[in-house]
Amino acid sequence: MKKINFLSIRYITTCLSIILMLVSITSLVFRGLNPGIDFTGGFLVEVAYDEPPSIVEVRANLEDAGYSDAIVQNFGSSRDLMIRILPRENLDNKVVGKQILDSLNSSTNSVQLRGSEFVSPQVGKELTEDGGLAMIFALILIMIYIMARFQWKFSIGAVIALVHDVLITLGVFSIFQLSFDLAVLAAILAVVGYSLNDTIVIFDRIRENFRAMRNTETIDILNTSITQTISRTIITSGTTLLVLFALYFIGGKSLEGFSLALIIGVLIGTYSSIFVASPSVLYLNVSTTDLIVTKKEEVDDGMP
Repeated sequence: MKKINFLSIRYITTCLSIILMLVSITSLVFRGLNPGIDFTGGFLVEVAYDEPPSIVEVRANLEDAGYSDAIVQNFGSSRDLMIRILPRENLDNKVVGKQILDSLNSSTNSVQLRGSEFVSPQVGKELTEDGGLAMIFALILIMIYIMARFQWKFSIGAVIALVHDVLITLGVFSIFQLSFDLAVLAAILAVVGYSLNDTIVIFDRIRENFRAMRNTETIDILNTSITQTISRTIITSGTTLLVLFALYFIGGKSLEGFSLALIIGVLIGTYSSIFVASPSVLYLNVSTTDLIVTKKEEVDDGMP
């Protein structure tokens, strides 16, 4: 395959990434996220049907009853539904359960109330703190891993790319005030793993080419490495996106936030592996001497 000069536009892509990150940070600071019931607290109502219900019809009944913000999803079996509602003033969980049961029974008499409870916002606060700590620890461990496997300049480049992906994904949810719940948080953590895998594949090829092309300019080695892995990147990202788009359009409302976060993350992660992580190591002046194989390593590699 003919070498593609991806990094010829590195200054443009770097400026674009900085602008997107600044916009995301600004939105997160001034608008914040739109936390779902997992973080704000609220009401959890469990109902059971004699026959599997249509979730679309259930949502329509709840909207007519004034619960347009209700999140409806199956749990346990296709006949059991969990309904989540954001907190409201002067409402007892028993009252909410009865109102929901009455609204659902308006179209059918085959609904039974299994349980109704209030989730304290304190639980949501703990989830927020735990989620933030999980993200920080993940980034620290990733930096240590890449530093051990490659070199410290590569670890910085990888973490910059991951922070870039997470910030922009969160920024989209903040700008459009999309509901941010535990499923979205799980998707963002998955994005970190996906993006890291993409970046490591490119870094691994860069390391191999640094050792095989010792008299070649660094930028040429980076472009060659990205070109050699681009077909794998396109196939992997493309097939992943096919599944995620199917989840988004067919999976129902309960999977919308999760699949949307992954779609944004996969797109941004693919972009960052090429135009953020790779230029970062170039800006840090990585060279052949950073990845040179010592005599001991050469002897060890030749051993059976």
